[in-house]
This record gives sequence, C-alpha cells and structure tokens, in this order.
Amino acid sequence: MKLPAPLFKGTLIKRYKRFMADVALDNGETVTAHCANPGSMMGLTDPGTTVWLSKTDNPKRKLKYSWEILELKIAGQPATVGINTNHPNALVSEAIESGLIAELGGYDTLRREVKYGRNSRIDMLLESDGKAPCYVEVKNVHLLRQPRLAEFPDSVTARGAKHLDELADMVESGARAVMVYLVQRDDADKLSLARDMDPYYAERFDAAIARGVEALCYDCTLSNEEITVNRRLVINEPGLAVE
Repeated sequence: MKLPAPLFKGTLIKRYKRFMADVALDNGETVTAHCANPGSMMGLTDPGTTVWLSKTDNPKRKLKYSWEILELKIAGQPATVGINTNHPNALVSEAIESGLIAELGGYDTLRREVKYGRNSRIDMLLESDGKAPCYVEVKNVHLLRQPRLAEFPDSVTARGAKHLDELADMVESGARAVMVYLVQRDDADKLSLARDMDPYYAERFDAAIARGVEALCYDCTLSNEEITVNRRLVINEPGLAVE
C-alpha cells in the first residue's frame, strides 16, 4: 500500500487526547497531527521520537496532518512502526488479493464491512461457490515489550473480545473464521497475547480457538513510501501449532 506522498519528517513533542499529537517538523514548523490510533501506544509516544506525517488538502479536515509511522531503536537496533489503525484492513485485503496470504487464498470474492453476528460488521468476507464462507477479522499490532516479541492488545478491548465470540459463532454455524493479527512493525519474529493487559480478551481468545477459530499473524515491511504485508509469524499461544 502506497502512503500519501510526500511524508513529512518531524519530532514528536507529545501525544494527547488519544487522537492528537504535536510534532516539530524538520522545516521548523510545529503542527498538530491526527493520531488514528485509539490504543495506549505503549512505548511509542516518548517525546523526541522521529515521526512521519502525511498531509491532506481536504478543506473539511480540521487537522491537515496525520501521523503515519515512527522510527525507534530497540536495544540499539532500528525499528519502523506503523501507527495508523486505518491501514490494516486495506493492507490485509491487498495481500489476500495478491496471494501473499496463502492461508486465505482460493476464494472468488472478497467483500469488506459485511454485517454479521450481533450488530457487527466483519472486516472481510471471502466466498466461493461450493465452499464455506470465510469470515476474517483483522487486528493491528504494534506493542513490543520484549525484543522480537509482538503482543496484542496494548489496552483493554471489549470490542475485540466480542469479535472473538462472534467468530466462534460463525464456525459453529458451518463457516470458517480467521483472526488475522497484523504486526505493523519490522522487528518482531513472533506474537503472544498480552494477557496482563486484558485477561478477559485472553480468555475469549482461548475459548475461540477451542471452538475452531483460526489465528494468523503477519508482519510488515515499512518505509516512508509504502507499507506491505511481509511474512507469517509464529503465534506463541496454547492450542496453536508452533511452526
């Protein structure tokens, strides 16, 4: 997925009210950018962090800049992290249609935001004649507290727990259901649940896996020009095969 060009480099001053961030651009201007991320963003909001912003000319937008990616050093090693949670669905959809996620290949159609469950919308519904439909939910991942280990979630997510239950209901109705965790960073090798962050989410995950929901994790390659789905990562959780 190509990012809006050009991106503007700056230094984070502070993130506040969840959806706002003050940034000192390299050209000397200080701007307030929209932060499209409702999570805690633990470990990603230290003042002085290098960030990249996109800019819109839409006259209806109050904040013209949007925070897209950031650059970190973890144990001396560079890392690039995508923080815009509007992107994962498009990234996964693009990857499925181009054959990059083999586990979700072989379907004729892909529809997004289809109503299902208890007043919900599934991120993607894959369908083919003579084949059980496949319900795909996507979660953005960017928490990393230990080297090379991504974790989800970074805060309590009642909505995420509800999605797990609804996916399990789809399996019991005869469909296929897959939870895709997309790690929007380039410095992880595996994924675990952050059970201390949200024990109830972890409980519902275990129950969903036991009821037949599948789980996949992929990471991304990121630059200030584009983000692409890259490779499958191990999900290091009970009930799942370690590859």
